[in-house]
Amino acid sequence: MALPFLPGNSPNERLGKERFHKSQHFNYSSGVPMLVGSEKPGIGGEHLVGQEIKPKYSVYPIGSGTGLPPWVTFDKQVLCFDAYFQETVPEAQSETYRIRKCKIYFFLEDDTIQVVEPEYKNSGIPQGTLIRRHRIPLPPPNEGQFYNLFHFNINQQMKLHSRTFTVTDCDSFTRNFLTKLGVHVNNPTTVPEDPYSSLREQLKKSMQPLRPYERHDTLKQFLDHDRKVLRFYCFWDDSQSIYVDLRELILHYFLVDDTIEIREVIPPNSGRDKVNKFLRRCRLPKHVPAKVKQPGEITDRTVLNVLTSSTMGNRYILDSLKTGAVHEEFYKDCDLIIGGEVNVWGRRVILADCDDFTKHYYRAKYGIEDFTPLQYKAPPAPKPPRPVPPYNGFGSEEDSLSFCQRLLPKPPRKDFQKFMAKDRYGLDSKVLNFQAKMITADPVDRERVFIISFYLSNDTISVFERPQKNSGVLGGKFLERGRVKKPGQELFKSQLSQYFTAQDLYVGATLCLNSINFQLLDADEYTFKYMEQHAEEFPRANMGIIISKLRSLPEEKQCEIRKFLTLSDPSNTGFIPFESIRSLLLGLDCNLSEHEVLVLGRCFSEREQTQVDVGLMLAVAQDFLKKKAFEEFPKMARAFADHDRHKTQRLSTKAIWTICKAFHLPVPNSLLEGLLSKFADGDEIDYYAFLAGINWLEHPAPPVMPEDTLKFEVDVGFDGGRAAVKNINYSAFLQDAFSLPSNSSDTSA
Repeated sequence: MALPFLPGNSPNERLGKERFHKSQHFNYSSGVPMLVGSEKPGIGGEHLVGQEIKPKYSVYPIGSGTGLPPWVTFDKQVLCFDAYFQETVPEAQSETYRIRKCKIYFFLEDDTIQVVEPEYKNSGIPQGTLIRRHRIPLPPPNEGQFYNLFHFNINQQMKLHSRTFTVTDCDSFTRNFLTKLGVHVNNPTTVPEDPYSSLREQLKKSMQPLRPYERHDTLKQFLDHDRKVLRFYCFWDDSQSIYVDLRELILHYFLVDDTIEIREVIPPNSGRDKVNKFLRRCRLPKHVPAKVKQPGEITDRTVLNVLTSSTMGNRYILDSLKTGAVHEEFYKDCDLIIGGEVNVWGRRVILADCDDFTKHYYRAKYGIEDFTPLQYKAPPAPKPPRPVPPYNGFGSEEDSLSFCQRLLPKPPRKDFQKFMAKDRYGLDSKVLNFQAKMITADPVDRERVFIISFYLSNDTISVFERPQKNSGVLGGKFLERGRVKKPGQELFKSQLSQYFTAQDLYVGATLCLNSINFQLLDADEYTFKYMEQHAEEFPRANMGIIISKLRSLPEEKQCEIRKFLTLSDPSNTGFIPFESIRSLLLGLDCNLSEHEVLVLGRCFSEREQTQVDVGLMLAVAQDFLKKKAFEEFPKMARAFADHDRHKTQRLSTKAIWTICKAFHLPVPNSLLEGLLSKFADGDEIDYYAFLAGINWLEHPAPPVMPEDTLKFEVDVGFDGGRAAVKNINYSAFLQDAFSLPSNSSDTSA
C-alpha cells in the first residue's frame, strides 16, 4: 500500500547521493560549436531516460586466465589484413578505374583501426595513412556500434567511412589468432589487375636494353675498402728536359676500385703554374700502348654472333671464354713499393716514402717491414734565427712578445689543460697555504703574521695579513693575487721572466715578493697532504729523496745518530720528542730543509688533531649569514629535496657543496668545508640537520666574538705542521732510514 503524500512521506531522490556534477554536452571542434556529448550521462553520472550508453571496450576478450585489462593483455598485438579498394577515374583517358592496395591494422588493445596504403614510386597519388587510428562505426543502420574483432575475415567486403574495402589475405599471426578464437578463416583471394599499372610495367620493360648482361660484383671490395687510400710521396725524374729538376708528387691509390690519382706539390716561388692534378683518378696501365685505343675498341663483353628471327626477334650469344677480349695490365697495390718505379704514361715516377696508414697496410697484408725512405733532395736549410727585441715596459712580457710573432697579434694563450686539472673541484681547493713572517730588523714587522697562498691553477700568489690586537698594524690584504717574478732578473731583456712556481714554496724557504723577504714557517694540513700525495712534483715532500739523503751519511755518523736517539729515550718507550730529532736532523751535513724534516716527522709520528667545536662553527656561520641578510633557507630545502631522488633525506657531500655554491652561500670555504665534514656520515649528509644548524632565523645561535670570526674568515687553519707533530717513533725511523735496529741495551757501544 502506498504511503499518503504527506510531509515526511515523500521520497527524496538525492538521499545518499554524493555526486551532482553535470556532464558537458557542447564543445568546439575546429572552431565550430557543436554537440559532442550526446552519449554522456546526466547529473551525477546517471543515465537519462531512454539513453543507451555505447560500450567503451572490446567485446573480446576480458582476459582468459588473468584479471588484467585488455590494454595490458594485448599491448602491441595487431592484426594485419591485406585489402584493396576500387577508385573511379572519370577524367583520365588511359584508365577508367584504379585498384589501390592497402593494409588494414586492427589493434586488439582498444579495437582501433588504421588503414595504410604503401607508397609506390612515381604514382602521383598522395599515399600513406588513409584512415588514422581510431574506432570506426559500423555502416547504417548500425551506426551506434563499432567494428570489433569478429567483423574481420578474408574474402569479404568492409565499408569504412563510405569506402568499400575487399580483404584478400592476412599474415600468419592474424590467421592463428582468429583460428584459436573459433573463427573460420576463408581462403585468400587474388587482387584484380590494375590496367594502368600493367601499362606502366610494359612501358618500363620496353625502355630497358636487350643487350646481354654480365655481372661484375665489386660490392665486397667497396664494403671492405671504402674511404681507404694509400699515400706515397714520390718524385718525377725529369732529367731529359732542358730544366733538370725534380718534381715532387703525391700518389693516391684508392683501394675501393684500384684507381690512382697523382697530385703535384709546387713549392712557393717556383715559377710554375699550379694545376689541380698531375694525373686524374683512373686505372693506370703498366705498359703504355703504342696507339691509344679508340672508344668502343675495349669492351667488357664479347659477342660471338647475332641471330635474327622473325618470330623471336634478335638474340645475342655472349662469349664466356672472352676470346676476343683485349687484356691490359693495370697497376695494383702489390706493384707499389718504396724505391720502385711507376710508368705514368711515359713519365718515370719513383716512390720515395709513404704515410703511416700505408705502412700498416703493407705490414698487415704483405708482411713488409722495410720502409726506409729515399733521400732525393737536400735537407732544407735551417731557418735563420729570429731575434726577439727586448721588453719595452708596456703591458706584460707575454703580450708584448705576441706583437713580434705575427702581423695580427693575438692575446697570450693560457694553459687551459692545467687550469682544468688544477682548478678547485668540490672540497679540493688546489690552493697551498703557508704561514710566513717578514725578515726585517724592525721589531714591529718581525711580529706580523702573513698567510701566503699559492693557486695551482694559474701559478698566482696572494698574501694576507692576519689582524692582531694592539699591534698598531692594520691587517688584511697585503698582496693582490697575481704572478710574482723571481728577484734578480733584468727588466728589459729578450727572454721571458721567470715566475715563482709551486716547487719554490716549502717550509723554511725564503721568498722575495716585491722586494720584501718572507720566511715560510709552517703550512696547513691540506698543503702537506697535497705535496705528499704528489711527491713526484714536489721533491721536498718525496720520502724517497729524503731517505736517500740520510743514507748518504757515513756509517760513523749513522751510529752516532742511533746512539743519540737511544739515549734520548731513557724509559724505552720507543718515542722521543719531535724537537729533539728536529735539531739533530737540521745539524747534519745532508742539506735537509725544514720542510723535509717536517715530512719525516709526519711520517713517523702519531699526530694529534685539534678538534674545533661544532657549536662555535655554526655560530660563526650564522654570524656570516646574518650580516649578509641571507634568508633563502626554504628554497635551499626545496633544492635539496629535488636532488633527493630516493627521498632518504640524505645527499652526498659534493651535491650539497654544489647547491650551497649555487645559492651563493656567504660563508668562507674553510668554514663550509669544516661544517660539511662534521655533518658527514661517510659520504652522505642529513641536509635537514645541516639547514637547521645554519638557519639563524629559526634556530639562532649565541653571539660570537670578533676573534672567533677571524679564525675562519682567513680560510686557513695551520694545524697540520709543527704543532701537530708531538712524538717520533725513532725505532721505525732508524729501520727505514738506515736499516738499523734500535736496541736500548746497546747504549754503551
